[in-house]
Amino acid sequence: MFDLMTAPENAKVKVRASELNGLVSYLPPQEVLRAILAEEFEGGVGVVSSFGTESAVLLHMVAEIDPTTPIVFLDTGMLFPETLAYRDELQKRLGLTDIRVFTPDPEDHARLDPEDMLWSTDVDACCGYRKVAPLAKALEGFGAWINGRKRYHGDTRANLTVVEPDGDRIKVNPLATLDGQEIQSYFIAHHLPLHPLQKLGFSSIGCMPCTSRTAPGEAARAGRWRGSAKTECGIHLSEV
Repeated sequence: MFDLMTAPENAKVKVRASELNGLVSYLPPQEVLRAILAEEFEGGVGVVSSFGTESAVLLHMVAEIDPTTPIVFLDTGMLFPETLAYRDELQKRLGLTDIRVFTPDPEDHARLDPEDMLWSTDVDACCGYRKVAPLAKALEGFGAWINGRKRYHGDTRANLTVVEPDGDRIKVNPLATLDGQEIQSYFIAHHLPLHPLQKLGFSSIGCMPCTSRTAPGEAARAGRWRGSAKTECGIHLSEV
């Protein structure tokens, strides 16, 4: 018989994630967030945001519930300046009071990528020290974290659950069920500003060297790591 009291922490997280998913997976995104932020993990959850083209939707929902919620932003050192400006604009527009910026470790940078060209020879290693390692540090002390992934983005995201285990933490994907049209409608309904690069043909935005424009009809994330089999930076590929 499975004994939850004596089970390893990761096993307990899997059980709790499954329970929570059963409770909230049919709720609207705003209600999922309210349940997680104000009830289940009050004070113990962070929101991870790239401040990309669709980020304003999740951030607006969070701000309406609690604008003091910690927002984790990974500044990789290779982001578009427009993304940094958009972050500042959304922070002011939405009244977010706790944006926490995490950057790559300087020693890792000096050792692994002093010329800032690692992306051209080992893109996974570049993402590893610029994003995966900083996120691990950023999430210390949180029992859960929230992100803006959606099923309609396809690839590894096509079968997202609303709540899932992520090592010794719970990961929440409140927007998982929304499609592109619903995202656009939310922007319009709430008068949210677009990312400055969106009008130039960028539908999904990460680091400058690994982001390109998408053509009409292409998948939303087609411009990320174009020409390679890579579809995720690595922060969503941890073992559960």
